[in-house]
Amino acid sequence: MARRREGPLRLPPAAGAGGAARRGGEVNERDHGGGLDAAIARWGGERDGWLDLSTGINPVPYPLGDISPGAWTALPDKAAAERLKAAARSFWQVPEGAGVLAAPGASALIARLPALWPKGHVEIAEPTYNEWRAAFDGAGWATGPGGATVAVHPNNPDGRLAPPPGAGLTIYDESFCDVMPGASHVARAGGDVLILKSFGKFWGLAGLRLGFLIGAPEPLARMAEMLGPWPVSGPALEVGARALEDAGWAEETRARLAADADRLDALIQGAGARVAGGTTLFRLYEVEEAAAWQERLAEHHVWSRVFPYAPGWLRLGLPAPERWAQLEAAL
Repeated sequence: MARRREGPLRLPPAAGAGGAARRGGEVNERDHGGGLDAAIARWGGERDGWLDLSTGINPVPYPLGDISPGAWTALPDKAAAERLKAAARSFWQVPEGAGVLAAPGASALIARLPALWPKGHVEIAEPTYNEWRAAFDGAGWATGPGGATVAVHPNNPDGRLAPPPGAGLTIYDESFCDVMPGASHVARAGGDVLILKSFGKFWGLAGLRLGFLIGAPEPLARMAEMLGPWPVSGPALEVGARALEDAGWAEETRARLAADADRLDALIQGAGARVAGGTTLFRLYEVEEAAAWQERLAEHHVWSRVFPYAPGWLRLGLPAPERWAQLEAAL
């Protein structure tokens, strides 16, 4: 189920998704979640002792199960790729006429998408995931309406939903939409509408590096040329197909994530924060001073996400079932 914001969302006038941010005493020009090495260098401890809530990755990943030896030792074959494609088409109910392309992670697609078309204008609904702005800026696109539109749906970090497409090229980044499939724009894929899907978030296997592009055959064919042969590893083809075919696991996971998001909201609100948005994979809170919250949590080896453009925003992912006590103690 969708998580609605409670009350108005206040954002500084100069808000944007890019910019440098302090993380454990270092500067990262494109700020992201993660970065535990820098946190450990500042606050100590071992990696296994840290509770990383700075990302929106499902803390209960899809079980890998046995992976066939050939997936590791042979070049990925066509049958494995076709199985994954068929599983993705069925899971996301991709309409006839639209194609599915598997890639080595959603980030690989984001970095290459601007090169599919001549440089023009792009409007990106910000603040949002900052790799989109970096990709289009790096490819020489200008900012502004009248050209392409990019929308993260639901948005990271505030969870807002993007409207149906208007005229012109529209790219929806649905990396977090598998928690709320009824809100997906996949049914509109094709023509000038492209949908990007991440496997790592909902299935909790970010290290597998698997993403998908759904849309008209022509741009997908050009993207396939950019990616080159065997873009997806054998283990990723096998695990991805197995997971996408497991509709029961997906339903159970959505229910668990919704319950855990409610639990996290109650816990953090009890500590003085206010819910500002998010999804059931990550929650966004308004606090008096997010940097102070991050530091206090880090002293207990709990890592959180703050934003350089919104000093009152704190984002937290969900703890794994056995790690809630660590967060409760930190608060």
